[in-house]
Amino acid sequence: MEVIQHYLEKHGFELFEPKAVLFDMDGVIYDSMPNHAVTWREAMADYGLTMPPDGAYRYEGMRGVETIRLLALEQWGRELTDSEARRMYSHKSQLFAERTCQHPAPLMKGIRTLMEQLKSDGMMLCVVTGSGQHSLIDRLMADLDGLLDRERIVTAFDVEHGKPHPEPYLKGMEKCQVEPWQSMVVENAPLGVRAAMAARCLTAAVNTGPLPDAELHNAGADIVLHDMESLRQVWMQQLSARCR
Repeated sequence: MEVIQHYLEKHGFELFEPKAVLFDMDGVIYDSMPNHAVTWREAMADYGLTMPPDGAYRYEGMRGVETIRLLALEQWGRELTDSEARRMYSHKSQLFAERTCQHPAPLMKGIRTLMEQLKSDGMMLCVVTGSGQHSLIDRLMADLDGLLDRERIVTAFDVEHGKPHPEPYLKGMEKCQVEPWQSMVVENAPLGVRAAMAARCLTAAVNTGPLPDAELHNAGADIVLHDMESLRQVWMQQLSARCR
């Protein structure tokens, strides 16, 4: 497969031998990005900051406090203290939890079937999210019962550096005890793709948001698709044979 050959050449690896698949959460497992977009805009407006219309998607994967620091630096020209950023993110989290109660984020179409296929092929499944939203994280084990292990969930609380830093995916590989050439990442946002590429993982971007495909390609995605069923087909037809 040309995608795999390009991936191997890009990183200097000799083989791709998948053993684990690392999933982002928002916009990949859950169709939660619309709720994030609304509550980011509302929460930041309460403090006099503007979140751009596509900002929730463009900054998705970055830890919330880091996103707020970035917005404040760009719009106010100053660095926020830790306590300021945490207080503002706590407000955003509260608004998100309230909105999620009213408008629960459904599982992304096709994600369970994809995970079941990967699990049946012997893959370890791991969730790597920049979120610190307990309301969503607590749902994972119930909604994906039998597919996920609580020990293989990486959140904002597990890392010092959020995406696009590679630390979240390095932590995910550590939890799965695999190397980069044994890992595939499923992402939906440019910062997450950059993090996965920096961690040297084969990266499949499923574009479930409003950003153009080119942004995901330019961030380093090895392949860009538009739904989970397409990724399942690619896995079955071209990638699963490499499982050992």
